[in-house]
Amino acid sequence: MASSEEAGHRVVLSSYNIHRCYGRDGAYRPDRIRDVLRQIDADVIALQEVETLNDEPGLLDYLCENSNWNHIHGPTLERADGDYGNAILTSLPIRSVRRIDISQNRREPRGAFQVGLVHRNRHFDLLATHLGLRPAERRAQIRILLKELQKNAGSRNDTTSTVLMGDLNEWFLWGRPIRLLHKCFKPSPAPATYPARFPLFALDRIWVEPRESLEGVKAVNNALTRIASDHLPLVAELDSRCFKQTAEQQCSSDDDAGDNSQDTESFG
Repeated sequence: MASSEEAGHRVVLSSYNIHRCYGRDGAYRPDRIRDVLRQIDADVIALQEVETLNDEPGLLDYLCENSNWNHIHGPTLERADGDYGNAILTSLPIRSVRRIDISQNRREPRGAFQVGLVHRNRHFDLLATHLGLRPAERRAQIRILLKELQKNAGSRNDTTSTVLMGDLNEWFLWGRPIRLLHKCFKPSPAPATYPARFPLFALDRIWVEPRESLEGVKAVNNALTRIASDHLPLVAELDSRCFKQTAEQQCSSDDDAGDNSQDTESFG
C-alpha cells in the first residue's frame, strides 16, 4: 500500500474515446460515461469523440458535475446541429491552453490540445490528440506534433516534463507513427483497448518524459467499461517527484506559437 507521501505525489491520467456517449448496445447513455469517469477518478482525462448538440449543450458540464474537474472543449468539426471533437477534464491548476490543427487535406478535421498543468509546484505539458484513420494521414499528424514538442523543448530549455496521450488509431505496435514517437519518448506499456468487448488493439496510448515518472499503464476492463463505449479507458499513474524541476516563475504560454496554432488561453 502506498504511503501518504507517495500518494500525494501520484498523478493519474486517462485517455478515453467515449464514442459520442453511444454504448456497444447502441444506446445514448452519457450517464454510463460519467460513471466510468467516476470510477477512474483521474487528475487529467483526455476525451475523444465528444459530441455536443445544440439542443443538449451541457454534456461536459454534466460529466464534470459534483467533481473537482474543469473542462476544456476542443471541437474539430462544427455542424448545423452541434459540434464534435476532443475535450480535457482536469482537477489540476491550468497554466495555459493551446489548440493545434493537425487536419490533413480532404480528411476529417483533427486537432490536438497542448495544456500546461501544475502538480505540487511542478509543471508538465500535456499533448492530447485523436489521429486520423489513414496511415499517411497519421504520419503527417505525428510529424506536426513532434515539431511542436521539439519547439517547446527548445523554447523552455527542456525544463518541463511532457505527456502525450490520446487515440492514435494505430493498429500496429510498431507502425511508423509509433516509431516516429519513439524519437521523443521511450517505449511505454500498450495494453489493448479496442474493441471494448474483446480488446485486441492498443489504439489508445500514453507516453511520458521523463520515462521514470511513469509507474504503470492499464486498460480499465469491467462490465461497465465494456458496454459504455467501443473503447476501454486507458489509465496511467505518474510520480510527480520524477518530473523535471522548473523555475519558480511560470513559463509563458508558447511564445513561439507556430502556424498550426489556433489560439492560446491563459488561466489564473
